[in-house]
Amino acid sequence: MNTFSRLFNPKSIAVVGGGAWGEAVLEQAKKFDFPGKLYAVHPSKSEVAGVPAWKGAHLLPEVPDAAFIGINREATVGAVERLRKKGAGGAVCFASGFAEATAEDATGADAQARLLRAAQDMPILGPNCYGFINAFDKVAIWPDQHGLVPVEKGVAILTQSSNISINLTMQRRALPIGYMVTSGNQAQSSQAEIASALLDDPRVTAIGLHIEGISDLEAWQKLALKASEKGIPLVALKVGTSDEARAATVSHTASLAGGDAGAQALFDRLGITRVDDLSAFIEALKLLHVAGPLASRNIGSISCSGGEASLTADLGKQYGLTFPKLTETQSEKLRDALGPKVALANPLDYHTYIWRDEDAMVSAWSALDDPALAAILIIVDFPRSDRCTPADWDCAINAAIRVREQTGAVICMVATLPELMTEETAQRLINSGVVPLNGLTEALKAIRAAVSIPMNPVRVLIPGEERDAQLLDEDVAKARLAQHGAAIPAGKTLTKPESISDITFPVVAKALGVAHKTGSNGIVLGLQNTSQVNDACERMDSERVLVEEMVEDVLVELLIGVVRDPAHGFVLTLGAGGTLTELWDDTTSMLIPADRDDILTGLNKLRIAPLFSGYRGADTLDIDAIIDAVLAIQSYVVSEASFVEEVEVNPLLCTATAAIIGDALIREVP
Repeated sequence: MNTFSRLFNPKSIAVVGGGAWGEAVLEQAKKFDFPGKLYAVHPSKSEVAGVPAWKGAHLLPEVPDAAFIGINREATVGAVERLRKKGAGGAVCFASGFAEATAEDATGADAQARLLRAAQDMPILGPNCYGFINAFDKVAIWPDQHGLVPVEKGVAILTQSSNISINLTMQRRALPIGYMVTSGNQAQSSQAEIASALLDDPRVTAIGLHIEGISDLEAWQKLALKASEKGIPLVALKVGTSDEARAATVSHTASLAGGDAGAQALFDRLGITRVDDLSAFIEALKLLHVAGPLASRNIGSISCSGGEASLTADLGKQYGLTFPKLTETQSEKLRDALGPKVALANPLDYHTYIWRDEDAMVSAWSALDDPALAAILIIVDFPRSDRCTPADWDCAINAAIRVREQTGAVICMVATLPELMTEETAQRLINSGVVPLNGLTEALKAIRAAVSIPMNPVRVLIPGEERDAQLLDEDVAKARLAQHGAAIPAGKTLTKPESISDITFPVVAKALGVAHKTGSNGIVLGLQNTSQVNDACERMDSERVLVEEMVEDVLVELLIGVVRDPAHGFVLTLGAGGTLTELWDDTTSMLIPADRDDILTGLNKLRIAPLFSGYRGADTLDIDAIIDAVLAIQSYVVSEASFVEEVEVNPLLCTATAAIIGDALIREVP
């Protein structure tokens, strides 16, 4: 039994408070035909919503498994303490005005601290949340209407927004929702902890998470590992950005990798697939519920319209999906089924002359099946039932079901517009193992999400507590990185005035103590002799100057940066470097630790990747040397994780034989 077992599957529910919200909870529990006992707690009423009321929680005839506390903030704290002392299984705290309101009410944080002391080890949801619905067991601790019905198997959805959760319960796309849980401001129980508990229910097929922010990285890692072990996919709808990552603004990396890059890198590392809107969220969960994660991005598509075929191909490319050319076997089967007048391709326009001939439709659609395809899309738009006769489309529904039965393939029936497939049709398809997808764009987004679940989460480097950091001079920063194997130019740090020796010209002179040297007279290139070096040093607004041998025959300049993002970990960013870094905006991010394959994959995602292999006759870069440089920077971060705040190498000077740090910036705790 996990911590939340009694709360989420109660045999008895107590509602504290007899106002409109408390009455609504009792009404919804009765409407959902809750099989257990209901109690009300109110100091003066004899009954609430037809349920006998007791004057205090301590007077209840039995210990409630779950409670809804629908009273004001101060009274909530006392009610939680009394329920905890009585041994209750958990509570939903509906009231607001706690830590989420500190901007308006300075006492909110103190109220939340008192709430946590009152609860101790009794699980609570919220505060400032609606509660939850368990449609498996007909439990609704929920102060409003909802659209769920009892289900035997289905997905669990967790949201931080109560309003979004209400809207999701009202969807008409046949997504079976087993749990709808709101988490409020997560004073005690985080989304990750709640989701981890729901993984213990074998009726849950997938978990959807509407996330506004991540606060407990360790809990998210545990959730991902547990989900992977159980084979349950996780889908995230992440909103907002990480203000913590944006706080580090010294480097180019902070502006390029701040905000959402850390969240995406975390999801990638933990094997959590991500969508960007509610419609795709619903369709992805539906696809995963019926078919599970898809093996590849290879898709087959069949429709009776050339326009739909073209639209599918264009959108599929936009969302990173591929439509492999037909094999000889597929072509032969399709020719037998369709005759000589249909142009065979994938996506396929099979024309309309076999419409209503169910056997012919089955033959044509099943002919597209091939082991290389992760799914087959059958695009069929249904007429609106209030003005038309939809029965004429039963042949298509029957054919799709028969194709699924004959081939065992993942068959998706797709309506081009979301509203063109009724909930009844979608439910019939689900019952037969066919995936109903409402909307072509939504379908393709869902498929992209379903093939982006590696289910092999890797632990990330925990960033630790917030701390103040200072900027190191470039010579010190380079020395730190060189200790971990990074290649740096031969050089010398001068205190003006001072002559130089033992350095091969040409050289570059750089003012130390300046973050961005270009544009501030902090760097002079191509100095050919000592006199030129001395002149350059005299013009610089710095007492200390770094003089280094220039790296010649540079083919590409890269940016390699690391930003400590408290919410997501240490974000490693690879990108096009040099003075035009922000202009190019060509970066990819991942979390530390990353291995050689991760880094190579990231480099190949860059738009400048063709330059690495010798673009238009140029020399090929030493990719291994570039990866070694990235690993050296990572090694420094891992070894100094308790102190380092930010690292940036820009540029990393890449030649045909080496990758040398041209400039380095490090912020770390003294």
